[in-house]
Amino acid sequence: MKVTEHIKQAKKPIISLEILPPAKGKGIDSLFKVLDSFVEFKPSFINVTYHRAEQLFKKRADGNFERVEIRKRPGTVGICAAIINRYNVDAVPHMICGGFSKEETENALIDLHYLGVRNVLALRGDAAANEKFFTAHPNGHRYAEDLVGQITGLNKGIYQESDIIDGLQSDFCIGVAGYPEKHFESPNLDTDIHFLKKKIELGAEYVTTQMFFENQHYYNYVQKCRENNIDIPIIPGLKPITNKKQLSIVPSIFNVDIPLALSKELLNAKTDQACEQIGEEWLLAQCRDLLKSGTPILHFYTLGKPHIIENVLRQLF
Repeated sequence: MKVTEHIKQAKKPIISLEILPPAKGKGIDSLFKVLDSFVEFKPSFINVTYHRAEQLFKKRADGNFERVEIRKRPGTVGICAAIINRYNVDAVPHMICGGFSKEETENALIDLHYLGVRNVLALRGDAAANEKFFTAHPNGHRYAEDLVGQITGLNKGIYQESDIIDGLQSDFCIGVAGYPEKHFESPNLDTDIHFLKKKIELGAEYVTTQMFFENQHYYNYVQKCRENNIDIPIIPGLKPITNKKQLSIVPSIFNVDIPLALSKELLNAKTDQACEQIGEEWLLAQCRDLLKSGTPILHFYTLGKPHIIENVLRQLF
């Protein structure tokens, strides 16, 4: 089922999750262990992140260095298949511009369609670890809107090889990212929403937001989108803050603010357990407020401390 159908058909609030594929060399059992604990809450779909290759320099026997590409978290397509097979839950793979050619993107989409995947989240992706600014693959996309355009094209039977006539039309529901506190590269929120609208005009059908820790950011963002005639679902992304280090790490990585009240509580906490309790209570309060406002779905980033999200869900549902 498509993400938009899940939301439209829901008779009560639903949840979704986001997970990381295991690092190369690791098995899938640790991921299953996390997801097994969420089965009782019946997530409607599970997002699976995609990761670009990283360029590393390895020393050769002759003393010179060789540049090699390593993908530390491969397996997104396989993880989606495993989720569908084990849990009978829709998987939503992330598709990113960074590090992929248009041909590689098309081949991944074809594989996903063979598996019965009907949802994708189209993202530009981050800059490579050795780059300050994002650089597109020579034969890839520079912007997420171009990636959306390619997926929409495939939905119409348009392939990269022009000699494919009457090609199979895929049937992907396309999601994109939204930034209640604006994307860190955007000069202002108005510009950010302008480009969001372009992605929607090209075929995006729903938005999943970056995490936020003050609900008013989300409410203001939704209102501003509606004022700009953006009427597709806007799914709030949620994550708990669980330790003092995250007070500086999370804002620097994700360009989000942490409310003063939350930061004060965490700084005054005496133990790691106390920090986790504070993070859990804050997330629970966020969720209750969102549900009270009529938000039909909550999306949880499970990286880090999934048991805290479990505790919150147990108190909500």
